Formats: sequence, C-alpha cells, structure tokens
Amino acid sequence: MDYETMEHASIETFLKADKPRRPGCVLVDVRLPDGNGLDLQARMSAHGVHHPVIIMTGYGDIAMSVRAMKAGAVDFLTKPVRDQDLFDAVVAATSRDHERLADQEDLIELERRYATLSPRERQVMALVTAGRLNKQAAAELSLSEATIKIHRKSAMQKMKARTLADWVRLADRLDGMSREDAAV
Repeated sequence: MDYETMEHASIETFLKADKPRRPGCVLVDVRLPDGNGLDLQARMSAHGVHHPVIIMTGYGDIAMSVRAMKAGAVDFLTKPVRDQDLFDAVVAATSRDHERLADQEDLIELERRYATLSPRERQVMALVTAGRLNKQAAAELSLSEATIKIHRKSAMQKMKARTLADWVRLADRLDGMSREDAAV
C-alpha cells in the first residue's frame, strides 16, 4: 500500500531507534523474542514514543484485548489477519497520529506566542482569564485600570486572541500543558 516501514529486531532496538517526525503507527505482535507487545506498549510513552499502536496475535483472548485497548491500542487483530482489516487499522492509526502531530504543532506555536509576553502581560493574562475584572486585576497588581487595559490589549494581540473567550481558551490550553509537564 506504499507505506514506508521500519523493522526492529527487539524491543530495545525499537525504543532506542530514531523515530521519524511524521504520522505513523506501531504494529506489534503480542509475542516477541525479548518480551511482549503489551509491555512494549506500556514502555513506549516513557521513551517518548507516542505513535498509535496496533496489536496483533495468534494467541489472544478477551482479557488481553481489553488490556491492550485500555492502554490505548487503536486495534487488536487476531491472526490470520485479513489484508483489509490490517489496512483499515493502519489508516485509522496514522490518521490519529496525524491529528496528534498537528495538535502538537499548535501547542508549540501557542507556547512560542506566550513566550513573547512580558512578565506583566503574563500576570494580566493570568488574572483576567481567571475571571478577574480589569478593576480587580488593577487593584491586585497595584496598577491603574488603564494600564491593565493596555497590557490586556497587547497580550491578546500577541496571543492572537480576538475575543476574551478566545483568550480564556488559550490560557486553558497553556494551563493544561503546564499540568502535563508537572505530571511527567
């Protein structure tokens, strides 16, 4: 089907290999010479591998398929695998990965815009997007309301937020990213 593929002799060589920065997926058997595909699936995130996973096996059971799906597998295929089923699973997985990479690029751009804010603009953004009125933000920062409005306008322009609602959504995404970074 004209997909570029990469084979790996073991779990360790896969985890250590350079991964391409383009949409893809991992197709792995449950039984591997040096472990199993379900364990690989669990170790991938810790190694910075976030491609969707398709698990296949000739020895699967319901508990195994549930475990794989709960861990985020896109599909669980039993052997012998029909060509169409494999193709459909790969299309679904690479589509999901394309969306993941696009979202990642959006987040990088959002972080880049946020980095252009001055420390005062960041303070104003935090207060206003948390629901404070300009007057309340001014009092909290010991500034005039006019100064808050100037910082607010500048920060919204830098963040490319047309409305307060846009700005709040961007702040929520940034907040979500900082929580994810703290969890890692």
